[in-house]
Amino acid sequence: MKTIDVCLSPELMHLYDVRARTVVVADVLRATSCMVTAFAHGVQSITPYSDLKECEATRSKGYITSGERDGQKVDGFDKGNSPFEYMGSDIRGKKIAFTTTNGTEAIHKAKGAKKLVVGSFLNLSSVAKDLSSGENSVLIVCAGWKGRVSLEDMLFAGALVEKLKNDFELDCDAPLAAQHLYNLARPDMLAFLGDSAHVKRLARLNIHKDIAFCLKEDQYPVVPCLVNGVLVA
Repeated sequence: MKTIDVCLSPELMHLYDVRARTVVVADVLRATSCMVTAFAHGVQSITPYSDLKECEATRSKGYITSGERDGQKVDGFDKGNSPFEYMGSDIRGKKIAFTTTNGTEAIHKAKGAKKLVVGSFLNLSSVAKDLSSGENSVLIVCAGWKGRVSLEDMLFAGALVEKLKNDFELDCDAPLAAQHLYNLARPDMLAFLGDSAHVKRLARLNIHKDIAFCLKEDQYPVVPCLVNGVLVA
């Protein structure tokens, strides 16, 4: 039977052999939520960069430069890291170069996977359906914050484990813990996350509406997938 596991931080990726797995990268607040939103609104592709200067250099090639460092938009970039910036007609048919503190770094570390998809609460059921219909075992990689664990990413992992519980066996206790946390938080995830580190960090930047939006389940039926280093729908 297919198995499912949860990597609580990209710094633990060395513990997993992903060559035969589908990896789901989740940076709920906010990188993967932005990516899913952008594809739902017609972007052609998103190229993730861990290096800021490499991302910036793509502007000369016609890319929309997007991203953040420490939660704030990079000076000189076209867009930041709010999903509301990726809902306009200006991105339709365009290519985006994207770099963030945690999300794109997690994608970079998971590039050896047999298949890599981007997950968020916004496309939760679509990701679950894609994984259920596939043949691969699954590893959910929580982007976290600078190598540390983030509660919101664990909750997404738990939500995905909950949806797939009849199709996958658990590899260890990490997916079980995430599943229990999600079921505990499910009645009011926003309140559950109120004291979490990253929610407090973003709240200090007055990004309350982003937090609430990124916790909404099943807003978009898209599954971004990494193909030759580029995310496509």
